[in-house]
Amino acid sequence: MKVPLQDLNAGYQPIRTEILQAVTQVLDSQYYVLGPKVAELEEKIAPLCGVSFAAGVSSGSDALLLALMALDIGPGDEVITTPFSFFATAGSIIRVGAKPVFVDINPLTFNLDPRKIESALTPQTKAIMPVHLFGQVAEMNEILDMAKRYKLFVIEDAAQAIGAKRNGKPAGSFGDASCLSFYPTKNLGGAGDGGMVVTNRQDIAEKVKQLRQHGETSRYQHLKVGINGRLDGIQAAVLLVKLAYLDQWTSQRIANAHYYTKQLQNIKGITPPVEENESYHIYHQYVIRCCNRDQLREFLKQRDIGSGVYYPLPLHLQPCFSSLGYMPGQFPEAELAAQEVLALPVYSELPRNQQDIVIATIQEFCSSVKSSPLR
Repeated sequence: MKVPLQDLNAGYQPIRTEILQAVTQVLDSQYYVLGPKVAELEEKIAPLCGVSFAAGVSSGSDALLLALMALDIGPGDEVITTPFSFFATAGSIIRVGAKPVFVDINPLTFNLDPRKIESALTPQTKAIMPVHLFGQVAEMNEILDMAKRYKLFVIEDAAQAIGAKRNGKPAGSFGDASCLSFYPTKNLGGAGDGGMVVTNRQDIAEKVKQLRQHGETSRYQHLKVGINGRLDGIQAAVLLVKLAYLDQWTSQRIANAHYYTKQLQNIKGITPPVEENESYHIYHQYVIRCCNRDQLREFLKQRDIGSGVYYPLPLHLQPCFSSLGYMPGQFPEAELAAQEVLALPVYSELPRNQQDIVIATIQEFCSSVKSSPLR
């Protein structure tokens, strides 16, 4: 039986009629860019993230870019971040002319290790950009303490973490600004690109709303150079329909994740993800570690079971960042994770019998392959 890593159609078909009706309303209204649906989405996402303000933008990548721009981070500035994340995390920093300064990860959670931040600080450091990777909130209390001590901004990359919490506090509510992605495969995904900047600071929200529209303050009046970073009305309409189902989908995804962990935790050579006690992990990805990762992935592929590697090459080793001067071995935890991580199917509609096939196949692999135990 084929088991896909992600089945977007399984989530779409039950709400197809609602989505088509919502899209038709936008088409009839002719409010294609921004407009009332975007405003409504902003009003509903803000409290979900525990903040007062939200600005819909064109993608999660542009959300990061616009947050940096709104905080006036640019040439000569440094931003502390993780080398183990999607490209846009560091790419956005480069795009504003600033310098990403990488700090290694906690090997248990894959998130930025706050204990390693202080040694990376310089007089040029202006912000910290933690990533809530795979749906688990980073150690934000420690990061916020560091930021307060050194008077640094905090920008949360919460692209994978809508609905996640730490000590009951939602992802998106910790930093000066926080960034969401509505890419179709996200837990709350649209029908194309989309994103949002959420914040408790009215000044940042106003700046983002100006900058997302070429820096326009009033019609054809521009105090700053911004970008074309607006959210489309059709995307907002789709997301508003899906938002009503987010809690249900999240609960199903978490149940799938916990079932995996229970079944996989005693299989030698496999390390399930670690869910910290204070975290409400929403499992955007269910990521195991396996020292024979590539062989396991091929074994799964031969049996029509989907899997994913997020991420096979840490950011500090990307060719386009070679000018930053990082070398292999500088961030050993990120580099080892890149060799061992494997995401399994965990989407909310995943049938239990398909999960059992994934588990049985992993068990078969580990029984047939002599693997070295993980650390």
